[in-house]
Amino acid sequence: MDTPTCGAHRPVTLPRGPRKSPSYRRTDLARYVGLAALTIAAIGPLLLLMVWSASREWFFPALLPQRWSVDGWQWLFQGGERIAVAVRNSVLLGIADGVIGCAIAFPIGRAMSRLTGWRRYAAAAAVFSPVAAPPIALGIGLQYFLLRIGVGGSVVGVLLAHLVPTVGYLSLFFLSVFVAFDRRVEDEARTLGASSRQVLFRITLPMMRRQLMEAVAIGFLISWAQYALTLTVGGGAVHTLPLEVFSYMRAGSGNYAASAALVMIVPPLLALAAARYAAGRTVVSPV
Repeated sequence: MDTPTCGAHRPVTLPRGPRKSPSYRRTDLARYVGLAALTIAAIGPLLLLMVWSASREWFFPALLPQRWSVDGWQWLFQGGERIAVAVRNSVLLGIADGVIGCAIAFPIGRAMSRLTGWRRYAAAAAVFSPVAAPPIALGIGLQYFLLRIGVGGSVVGVLLAHLVPTVGYLSLFFLSVFVAFDRRVEDEARTLGASSRQVLFRITLPMMRRQLMEAVAIGFLISWAQYALTLTVGGGAVHTLPLEVFSYMRAGSGNYAASAALVMIVPPLLALAAARYAAGRTVVSPV
């Protein structure tokens, strides 16, 4: 490389970096293609639903609707009382499922984290077995049990049915949380004279605020998307938004179904945003 001398006006030549090999460039191209495919797979269905919700006639092989209309959205926001009831039930079930499921799974996950070896794997398998079971089979078994105790076909029965997969998911979630949790902070608080209640409410729970909010959001999402359990246990008496979307699909009202399906996306996004906001305000109270 040429270097300029004092008083000279020679250009400085900078060393060039190593050239990318053809195989390296092919790897970059594959990454870009994969990223583009994932983006299309994520955004494509949403764009299709938006077009479908604003269509009145859309028949194969036309790429775009032959006739456009906003009747689906007008009906949804002006005269869709049935949809309003379904949204209310879905939101209330999701919130209750997230909070109650978190309260149940929290001690289960903590207890499993204290196990070692095959005992932990056996406990995790037992907790997750209802989740791994087919939803229809699980729903039929739960329907028989809930009918026997008198809550079948009710909101309470649907909530109890939703809690079964929710507790399974969240128990494994809290298992991973408590495996990485440093219990020495709790031991130090006890040596300073804190009671078990003070340690729980002033040390453990504030330190795990982010995980708790994420668990509530996960529970909300599990309940929000339930179809098979709601249909079998609710018996058609409990109206939720997923049931309404499928009913409009069976009736051939594609624009109504697309509008309702787009509405289904909003509450989960709000739940995740609220969880992230609450997680950023974590404060540990002094003992």
